[in-house]
Amino acid sequence: MKSSFPVPTLQRVDGQLKLEGLSLTSIAERFGTPTYVYSRAALSSAFKAYQNALQGRPALVCYAVKANSNLGILSVFAKLGAGFDIVSGGELARVLAAGGSPSRVVFSGVGKSRDEMRQALEAGIRCFNVESAAELERLNEVAGGLGRLAPIALRVNPDVDPKTHPYISTGLKSNKFGVAFDEALTLYRRAASLPHLKISGIACHIGSQLLDPAPMAEAAAKVCGLVDQLASEGISLDHIDLGGGLGICYNDENPPAVADYLAPLLAVFEGRGEELCFEPGRSLVGNAGLLLTRIEYLKPGTEKNFAVVDAAMNDLARPALYDAYHAVVEVAASATQSQRYDVVGPICESGDFLARERNLAVSEGDLLAILSAGAYGMTMSSNYNTRGRAAEVMVDGDTAHLIRERESIESLYALERLID
Repeated sequence: MKSSFPVPTLQRVDGQLKLEGLSLTSIAERFGTPTYVYSRAALSSAFKAYQNALQGRPALVCYAVKANSNLGILSVFAKLGAGFDIVSGGELARVLAAGGSPSRVVFSGVGKSRDEMRQALEAGIRCFNVESAAELERLNEVAGGLGRLAPIALRVNPDVDPKTHPYISTGLKSNKFGVAFDEALTLYRRAASLPHLKISGIACHIGSQLLDPAPMAEAAAKVCGLVDQLASEGISLDHIDLGGGLGICYNDENPPAVADYLAPLLAVFEGRGEELCFEPGRSLVGNAGLLLTRIEYLKPGTEKNFAVVDAAMNDLARPALYDAYHAVVEVAASATQSQRYDVVGPICESGDFLARERNLAVSEGDLLAILSAGAYGMTMSSNYNTRGRAAEVMVDGDTAHLIRERESIESLYALERLID
């Protein structure tokens, strides 16, 4: 039975929503709400789509840890042979704790500290994606202090419009990321002259939630031309990192299949020997997870009806931050008539909403599933209003694993101190 939901392993059976072999009702009864729930089968299937599309050519798929950094999820990808794209020393520590190989880690980000550089060098990561001239100089200094060579790629900014939300566009001249394309050659020459750096590759990432491969193919062609220019000066590269960004379906989007998205990129590099690296995040985890929440109150109004749930903007920030859409479905509808509701949380902010204007047949106490929440859900959550963050559960067939305990209130102030 094929799922009609964005989460591919979610089905409605006899009126109940089931993820893989388990009902969401049973998960709520066992673990409470709000709870993030992930499907191991969906994670594995999404990763294998990249492996299959890249079969027969040298390539490395580095999961973008910022999308969801739970150790249970990282361990699933590590077992599948993934590399990892990190943006902090904390993410590196998580990858290592989950069994990931440092030799398959690339370190991106515009603000790497000296301590983070030392941590990554001592771990033996594959490559630093350097994003400024100042970072290049600092990394050379830090590597020299440790008596090591730092493998580097410059993240170049191709100034290509990714046609996505401005907050998740990263490849334009106005963005903080990367080095300007017309400055890259000069910086590579400088890197080649520094004694504690080893030029390894080139990197590029233009944005997230991309639904059309054309902008990325345009960027890839620009990168390819720069690689050839570098080679003419005797600067050879062993890998080309084309970033991530493939979008998912939240509502009515129609993203291309992984193979169709990668095909025009791979065509640009046909016949070349460099290893290609990709850094998918959202497309691996976004539709492998959901947020399970319970309705506390139904609050009718003259202009709007509200379904007040026990999840909130601190649990899932994307609607408040981006006005992002997440499908909301009844786990087991108890009401016969549907009404239009705004789904809101208990936080003291008018921006605390998870969904607006949704038709739901529900009663107080019913469970709702907020779909497509596997990416940038838990990783962007907070403790605003002194709310403990949600539990996380991994479903594997007919077994549920608790992969993160619900935070207790006491744990939230355990590091704080009273003063006299």
